[in-house]
Amino acid sequence: MNTVMKAVAHPWQCDVLGHMTTRFYVGMFDDASYHMIREVFGWNGNSDAEGKKGWVDVRHVIDYLHEVDAGDLLEIRVGLIKLGGKSFTAQYEMQNLSKNTTAAKLEAVYVLFDLETRSAVTISDGLRQLAEKHMIKSET
Repeated sequence: MNTVMKAVAHPWQCDVLGHMTTRFYVGMFDDASYHMIREVFGWNGNSDAEGKKGWVDVRHVIDYLHEVDAGDLLEIRVGLIKLGGKSFTAQYEMQNLSKNTTAAKLEAVYVLFDLETRSAVTISDGLRQLAEKHMIKSET
């Protein structure tokens, strides 16, 4: 797995019980996904303005494993676990460096999407070769 993001759990990201709330787990994983797609495919929000293609999230499954408190230092790691014709699946781990625990895991499915026709398109051989370099064995 490759580290794609580091973060801090701030007090304003915590709920009434004093732990980081769900909306910020999701936000951190979402931010990490942009870094992952950049690392794997070299893509950013402006990369394919002419081709009008982009990656869209179609499924998220999150396991919350350990609490995150204000001030905890976090690191998000990711690897690809499945590569289909039009989609890929990524597995993320949010590591709590302050407590030496895995705070959460996310399994996410992304589809290559034509932004004009609003439909899935086939992943090209070139993109497939880039993705294959980041494949790992699933931990689930």
